Amino acid sequence: MTAHSIFLNGTVGVGKTTAAAALGTLLSDRQIPHAVVDLDETRRMWPSPPSDRFHHGLSMRNLAALTANYREAGAQRFVLAGVVESRDHVTAVEEAIGGAITVVRLVAPGDVVDARLRRRHEDDVDGLTWSLDRRGELHTILDAADIDDFVVISDGRRPAALAEEVLARLGWRDSCDVRVD
Repeated sequence: MTAHSIFLNGTVGVGKTTAAAALGTLLSDRQIPHAVVDLDETRRMWPSPPSDRFHHGLSMRNLAALTANYREAGAQRFVLAGVVESRDHVTAVEEAIGGAITVVRLVAPGDVVDARLRRRHEDDVDGLTWSLDRRGELHTILDAADIDDFVVISDGRRPAALAEEVLARLGWRDSCDVRVD
């Protein structure tokens, strides 16, 4: 059985990792075998090659290994958090996991995301500057890419409520449900 997967996409600071954790909790509560993977962790290495500044190649190799292991252990769903900037990136993720993904873009107003980033980087001026610049850059890239299956507003909402909306829109009620679109 090929697992059905969701990819939480969006700018830095929009809440992808937090939403993925909340989705994992809901899936556990509903006894749906799953795995949550934060793609930032699949590429966290230094240095990166000049031709691949975000380590996409390494990330996809690691994602393929992780999902194969999770699938062997019984995962039927995958919740992925990260950034896909183009159709080619979506295809690379689908090839790595061996199945289709539903891309859900999380969005929030710039001032909300900037406040989150300021809290995250309160002692790291360079990290804050990079993140604020990247947020704007990614917002423009993701708008132009138009690769999302649906968009969910993530500002000011509890992570559990956000996760409930995502699951409802996916149609994932239990381990036997897969909505085919």
